[in-house]
Amino acid sequence: MADTTSGQDDIENTKPSLLARVVTSPIDVCQAIGHTILSFFQMLGRLILFMVETIARGFAPPFYGRQIIRQVIDIGYYSLPVVGMTAVFTGMVLALQSYTGFTRFNAEGAIAGVVVLSITRELAPVLAGLMVAGRVGASIAAEIGTMRVTEQIDALTTLSVSPFKYLIAPRVFTGTIMLPVLVLIGDIIGVFGGYVVSVYTLGFSPNSYISQTWDILETMDVVSGLIKAAAFGFIVTIMGCYHGFNSARGAQGVGAATTNAVVSASILILISNYFLTQIFFS
Repeated sequence: MADTTSGQDDIENTKPSLLARVVTSPIDVCQAIGHTILSFFQMLGRLILFMVETIARGFAPPFYGRQIIRQVIDIGYYSLPVVGMTAVFTGMVLALQSYTGFTRFNAEGAIAGVVVLSITRELAPVLAGLMVAGRVGASIAAEIGTMRVTEQIDALTTLSVSPFKYLIAPRVFTGTIMLPVLVLIGDIIGVFGGYVVSVYTLGFSPNSYISQTWDILETMDVVSGLIKAAAFGFIVTIMGCYHGFNSARGAQGVGAATTNAVVSASILILISNYFLTQIFFS
């Protein structure tokens, strides 16, 4: 009888604790949401301050020419094979897919215009930005993150050398300049890929295809793609530098910084692409 009474008392004692958990769970959810929002705005504020300091330091002397030349080679020259292969096969696939769809409406003559407009306006800058984000953004984050872990950045500060001027500004400046160059080359290669498939596989007339391409292409189509490329280059390099500069200690911190740099740059490229397209072609 005593055991039964004690068991009932234990059950009754557990009821308030379960009720407390149910009552406090919405508060915990609100706290988690609030913490996430505050963390996001805190990170956004640090990123904006990082960008402002990078731009301010980048236009003030002294300038490190060797660092800029090195980044021109690393970001521009070494990215040419990746961007070129992406552009040529994108143009070839686009021509094939356009032909497959347009034959249903007897509109095969519009393939040249679709290829050149899609390449110059959207596909070349976006795909080049994503490819460079995967190659250059990860490399920048890993390199600067390793320098942070091994205290090389602290050593630069001790030697009165600004890390923003020596490490970050040359990379951001070069990425903003070189990605439009890569996209311009990608435009030519991508249109050429569509030309090859259209002429040698689909049986189009070479002269007719080229004339249709020139007739539909406007200067704004190319310029808008190059402006997008400059914005994407800035995003890729600034995100790589930011995550690498604020990398946590250890190999795990460098790996996380590299992953965050690529993911954040890719997402921002896609988001900014919409708003830039809305500005140019609304």
